[in-house]
Amino acid sequence: MVELKTPAEIERMRVTGQFVADVLADLRERARVGVNLLELEQHVRRRIADRGATSCYWDYAPSFGSGPFRNTVCLSVNDAVLHGLPFDYPLCDGDVLTMDLAVSIDGWVADAASTVIVGTADAEDLRLVRATEEALAAAVAAARPGARIGDLSAAIAAVAHAHGYPVNTQFGGHGLGRTMHEDPHIPNAGRPGRGFPLRPGLTIAIEPWFARTTDRIVTDPDGWTIRSADGSRTAHSEHTVAITEDGPRILTLAA
Repeated sequence: MVELKTPAEIERMRVTGQFVADVLADLRERARVGVNLLELEQHVRRRIADRGATSCYWDYAPSFGSGPFRNTVCLSVNDAVLHGLPFDYPLCDGDVLTMDLAVSIDGWVADAASTVIVGTADAEDLRLVRATEEALAAAVAAARPGARIGDLSAAIAAVAHAHGYPVNTQFGGHGLGRTMHEDPHIPNAGRPGRGFPLRPGLTIAIEPWFARTTDRIVTDPDGWTIRSADGSRTAHSEHTVAITEDGPRILTLAA
């Protein structure tokens, strides 16, 4: 079931989105060589508590995970790309770190992700990260009333293929609002003109993620962390977007 939001409700989601964007910006600054993933997790816990927000991840137990998730941010390193369970790991020079955060404030959710390179950046890693950012921008630009989900999916896949990256469609974007995961599902590849029609009031998380050389994934023994099946490096970019009469509005931008 798809729930359309009123302009006032979208404004409330924007408040949450600004907080999510601010915390992610903070994490990008803190992600330095030697910093432990558990330090970043503890910092996010403090930020959420200080704001009076609620983590959408804490105690989350979907069918694709193993038991309740007992952390407040997903931190995925190198070949890990989604649902990374923070663990005792100090970041190393050249690590590719994806940070994915979803919180609720006053009952309204926002979700965003960003990938950074710690310390010295490898040129191919930079190209991969920028490809996900380009794909996200292309999908957002296509997110206008009258378009369909397939138009967003096709825009993402076109950027991936232009860079030579394969695309996995098992995990992708989704609706959100009062909860973190709502209909519709937004795969990262699809046919233009197909799928659910975009209407004003629809709020969605668009999240292209790519691995360098495979579209296959594996799950760690922790039951959560998803990696590229061949160990190739990965990247992930995500924004919460509202469809309005005037076009797409990104809700997870810093104030």
